Parts: sequence; structure tokens; C-alpha cells
Amino acid sequence: MKPRIIAVVGTGGTIAGCAQNPGDALNYRAAVRPVQDLLAGLALPPGLAIEAQQLAQIDSKDVSEAHWRALLQAVQHQLERPEVRAVLVTHGTDTLEESAFLLQAVLQPTKPVLLVGAMRPSTALLSDGAQNLADALQLAATPGARGVLVPCAGQIYAGHEVRKLHPHRLDAFGAGDAGALAALVGGRLQRWRPWPGEGWSDPPPSPRLLPRLLAAAPWPRVEWLSSHGAQSGALVRALLLQHAQADGSEAPLRGLVVAGTGNATLHEALAQALQQAEQTGVVVWRCSRIGACVPAGPDAARWVLGALLGGAGEALDTGADDAADATATAPTSEGTSVAATAKAATGGFAATALPAPQARLALQLHLLATEW
Repeated sequence: MKPRIIAVVGTGGTIAGCAQNPGDALNYRAAVRPVQDLLAGLALPPGLAIEAQQLAQIDSKDVSEAHWRALLQAVQHQLERPEVRAVLVTHGTDTLEESAFLLQAVLQPTKPVLLVGAMRPSTALLSDGAQNLADALQLAATPGARGVLVPCAGQIYAGHEVRKLHPHRLDAFGAGDAGALAALVGGRLQRWRPWPGEGWSDPPPSPRLLPRLLAAAPWPRVEWLSSHGAQSGALVRALLLQHAQADGSEAPLRGLVVAGTGNATLHEALAQALQQAEQTGVVVWRCSRIGACVPAGPDAARWVLGALLGGAGEALDTGADDAADATATAPTSEGTSVAATAKAATGGFAATALPAPQARLALQLHLLATEW
């Protein structure tokens, strides 16, 4: 009987990085070692074999639409092969949360797709990359495992919830209120929540979405900015001016994601500028710049992905304030809700509890699947 395959896709990152001094875990060059070298010496689960390809060799801060196109295509190709048990992607940590969200939202895989990074280069005295890879191989062999999963420092995170929370600590990833999906303790898996997609009844994404993402045309351009004290709205107006004067050398502005204060609230000057943007046809979504408001609970994953592709702002507006702040629907002294007050103060822009990096991608996907 032929062994099942773990398809490994290398893209670079710190996990493939090298430093001149093995004791230096901060000053190094990312994306140096080929993925085959990273896998050397790792014990494979029984009955499994590895096939590896070097898809890219980049520092993940420099990821582009072209890289994401290639990654989507490569992972989808491997998932369609019946002999492939799981797909493992080595990836830099800076934008790992974006790639993980994209793969889960678009492909919704029924096989495990493991995104593996490291906080220290491969040459470090105590490199974490090998252990994260070993954990990923164990997950690849786990019966029933499915969806995009991110193993880091013994914790397992769902791909649509994970985010980077620290610049150099080994346990640099988390998932806000959602928390880890599972953990590997002493080589044994402890799972607390369903795998991504397990038991969901939501329809899959539009069949047009992946072909549009893989097409040569640029994705809808979506910029991300933040609300803060003393905001003026000048950046929004500058973007609108550039949009009006566009000469076709870059994709026109189609959307704006604004990371607001607190419960996704916006400075009044910024809100006025965003209203001008909406009047020109730019789609505006808001989220919170606070780091812990990933929706949690048994229906969180369905809510995130269902709102992403299930329609426009209404699906997002309905649940976002509740997910971002537990007090969002408490009545005020005037009898209205905090959510309604916040919506009125921000011009009624659609809101999402997704963190800003994922929210920006979600808006791109939404535009591709609906309006664009």
C-alpha cells in the first residue's frame, strides 16, 4: 500500500532564516534555507511520506497578490489530489495571519492545511521552527483534522482566527477571545473546539471567487487606516484625490477598512471624510484597533465566514458590535442601544469584529464575490 502524502510548500520566512551568530535570534536574514533542508531529520508519522516544493523564498512582510495567487493555486492543487493527506506551508510570521485567513475563507479545506512559521531563525541555538514543524506533522496525521491550522509553541490556532501578538516571543500568536483551538501536550492532542469547518452548514464560497482571485487582473484595491486622537481625515481625502486622478497604472481604490477606537468608533473628522469616500462609490468597513475582539464561541467561525461572503453590510452590521464588545447592546438612558449610538456617530459604516489585516482581505474577497 502506497503511503499517504504530506505536500509541503515552502515560501521562506524566519523559519528558513539564517544568522551569522547562532546566539543572535533577532538579527538575521529571512528566507535563506530551502524547504527540503528544514524537513531533514524530522520523524514522519507512520504511513506518511513527504513531497516538497519551493514555491517562493521571501520575507513574508513582502508578500504580494502574486504570491497569494500562487499559494492559493498550489494548495488547491494538492488538496484535489486523493493521495494527499495534508498540506503543510512554511511561512513567515509577519503576514501568516493574512495568508491563513485567505486560505480558509477561499478554499475551506476538508483536509488539514498547516501553516508553520518560527520566531527564531533556523541557525539559532534554540530555534523553534523544528518543533513547530514536528507538531504540524503530528496534526497532519491526526484523524479527522481539517481546515487551516497554525501550530505555534504547542498551541493550535484556527486559520481564520489567528493573529500575531508579539514581535519576538516564541508564543507570539493568539486568537483574542476565541483562544486556541487545541494544544499538543507531551505529544498528545488536547482539543477544546471543533476543527475549522467541522459541522458547519453554511454554503461554500461562490464558485466564481477562486477563478477571479487567480485571474491576471489586480484584486480590488482596499487600503487600511486607523482612527486616533487628532485625526483630520486628510489621508482619506488624499486617497480620493489620487483615485480621481488615477491614470490606469494601478488599480482604482475600491474599499477602505478603518481600525477604529474602542468598539470600532471613529473620530468625527475621519467619519466625515469617509462619508465623502462612500459618496464616490468606495466601500467603507470599520473594525477595532483593540487586539482582543476576535469573535468567540461555538458559532464564531460560521459567523465570520458567513458574514464574509453571505452578503453586504447587513450581515456584518448585525453581529459586529456584539462581537466586538459584550456591552454593545446595553440600553442607554435615552432608550437606544450603544450599538445604534455608535453606528449613528460613525455614519452607519458596516462593522466587523475581524482584526484589521483580515478585515482588509475580507473586504477584497467580498468585492470580488459580489460587486466587482
